[in-house]
Amino acid sequence: MRALLLDLGTSPEEIDQAVADDVVDLLVVDRLLVPAERRLTQTEIAARTGFPAEQARRVWRALGFLDVDDDAAVFTELDVEAVELFQSMVSLGLVDLDGAVQTARVIGSSMARIAEAETMPGSTPILVPSGDSVVDADQFARNAGASLPAMARLLEYVWRRHLQVATRRAMLLRVRGAGKGVTPDLVVGFADMVGYTLLSQHLRYDELAAVVSRFEEVAHDTVTARGGRVVKMIGDEAMFVVEDPVSAADVGMALAEAYADDELLSDVRVAMAMGPVLAQDGDFYGPVVNLASRMVGIARPGTVLVSDELHDALEAVSDHPFELRALRPRTVKDIGRVQIWRLARTEEAAEEDRRFSPRWERVGDVVREREQRWGRGAAVVADAVRRPGRTPRAGAVEGGTPTAPRLRRSGAAGADGGDAERAKGEASDEGRHRPTE
Repeated sequence: MRALLLDLGTSPEEIDQAVADDVVDLLVVDRLLVPAERRLTQTEIAARTGFPAEQARRVWRALGFLDVDDDAAVFTELDVEAVELFQSMVSLGLVDLDGAVQTARVIGSSMARIAEAETMPGSTPILVPSGDSVVDADQFARNAGASLPAMARLLEYVWRRHLQVATRRAMLLRVRGAGKGVTPDLVVGFADMVGYTLLSQHLRYDELAAVVSRFEEVAHDTVTARGGRVVKMIGDEAMFVVEDPVSAADVGMALAEAYADDELLSDVRVAMAMGPVLAQDGDFYGPVVNLASRMVGIARPGTVLVSDELHDALEAVSDHPFELRALRPRTVKDIGRVQIWRLARTEEAAEEDRRFSPRWERVGDVVREREQRWGRGAAVVADAVRRPGRTPRAGAVEGGTPTAPRLRRSGAAGADGGDAERAKGEASDEGRHRPTE
């Protein structure tokens, strides 16, 4: 490790200090990921590039990095090159300073997420720590030599492919005369996983991670395979956009069906609205987005709702394989009274309730079983507390003494279980009192 660090431009004094502080692994990470023989201050970079320090600091923040003191020697030749590239883009008129800073913000946010994903357990070049900083440094160095260049090439490949698609789309929009940042009518949809809050309360973290990972996988695979784009994941919700209304209807139904058939996941509510949206930095904004977001809270588990505008676009297509049923107009928060339609595949419309009921019944069985266990535990402890002279039944005492905290915990847990049962009852009520079609 000492020979490697010396080759990377580290001074002997820095290595000795890292050994003394037992942070050799951190020093190897720094030098391998940001190699440089010379460390520069922000003042020195400003002097070499002619880029004002305050503007450089603004870009640095946009990229997601912490402010540093002007005399802190933390920058390298890579930073000098990055500043010069940034200057050249602005000077060529490719983008103005504000636009460049906004782009830097998007890049920083995206790269930060990629970096976090790469450091998850089991990812390379990060390994399970051994507790010895020198051993961990050696393991990291061995993996990083192969994985870091490969990851850099992969990132460039994916970026070029996405840039190709985005540029073609932007060119087509300009041909159609769309204003800056405004797209033609676009379908915006949300898919919300049912019962996620209840589920997250009772799963171990590894189990919850498996559920979240599977939820994202199904959303991405289903939407992209049918010509849509997943814009972002928002906790237990996926936001997506589709350009063609018939393809959007297919995406919505495919999402409902995919989650209904998945043994690991619960059903989803899906809602979609159509109209012009503001496209900015890879995200979408406007009344159409707000309407779709509000509508998903109205949908029953396992169903797909669409806005009046999307309904009209589908009805304009004579041979689409879908059935649309009118719900009573709803007053949507901050939007007003709107007409909403329920979407189904023509040949499967009669089977909708059959697909929904078994899944929700399984959730109800889990809740009832958990409440019964809590109730039995509370009864045992209460019996022990009422009869202090009697040896309580197994599980009611700790160290031979009745445990009041166990009783309080049982009561609290029972309350939580009651809330879960009430939530299930409310969902059932929603099914019983659903709008007239």
